[in-house]
Amino acid sequence: MIAGKGGMNLEINWFPGHMAKTLRELQQHMQQVDLVFETCDARIPESSRNPELNRLLGTKPRLLVLNKSDLADPAITKIWLEWYRSQGVTALACDSKKRSGLAALNQAAIDMNRGKTEKALARGRIFRPVRVMVAGIPNTGKSTLINTLCGRKSAMTADRPGVTKQISWIRTKGQLDLLDSPGVLWPRLGSGLQQLRLAATGAIRDDLLPLEEIAAGGLVLLARLYPELIRSRFHLDNLELPGFKLLEAAAQRRGCLMSGGRTDNLRFAALFLDELRSGAIGRISLERPSDS
Repeated sequence: MIAGKGGMNLEINWFPGHMAKTLRELQQHMQQVDLVFETCDARIPESSRNPELNRLLGTKPRLLVLNKSDLADPAITKIWLEWYRSQGVTALACDSKKRSGLAALNQAAIDMNRGKTEKALARGRIFRPVRVMVAGIPNTGKSTLINTLCGRKSAMTADRPGVTKQISWIRTKGQLDLLDSPGVLWPRLGSGLQQLRLAATGAIRDDLLPLEEIAAGGLVLLARLYPELIRSRFHLDNLELPGFKLLEAAAQRRGCLMSGGRTDNLRFAALFLDELRSGAIGRISLERPSDS
């Protein structure tokens, strides 16, 4: 639950029929792939992992891709990578747009599948591509990752969730065949804090969200985690204000006003969320391993 105006609690969930269909189709394709690239948002690695994928993947080898690492706090990303390593999870941080981490990702996929490749060679098969399923929640950069690995625009991309509509195979110029898939959430999105993280980073369509409540919650969270960034960005003196009071103070400072001097909270909420998601506020991470 996320506390809204007047103490009202808001439950955020987004699990339309096409997501349930995609999960079924992913299960059907599982036998065709050698391993899975599970994409998550480097700013919220655990909150952006779909627990349904654990059930579908079973013992299938996977590589966890902390995508959008250019937007995340590099010190916190390093802590996450060390934590996943301690948990026996193979994880890499990537910035698909700038190609950072892509060579290591490509090599890791080849190394993880080396046993199957060598068996194919022993049977006389000269070339056997590594078949990789790319799966994750909406807006974690799956299509951008695929396009960068391919070296061409093979999958549609946009800075909003729900762009990829169907599962499709895409061949790269290297040793990988990639199975692109739509982003899928799960029926109940966990705690209110997890819902807030997902909504604030853009995993859920904005037209389904109470933007003022999400922005107020995100502002409070950032004021706790990165007080100096918030203080300097929005010229705020008192970061201890309750969520909506803090939102109104920031809107006032930014000049988001309506007639009569009233703050335009909805306008500021949209501006704040855009700046948070684009990295304009700074490189931020909204959770740590200790939160899990």
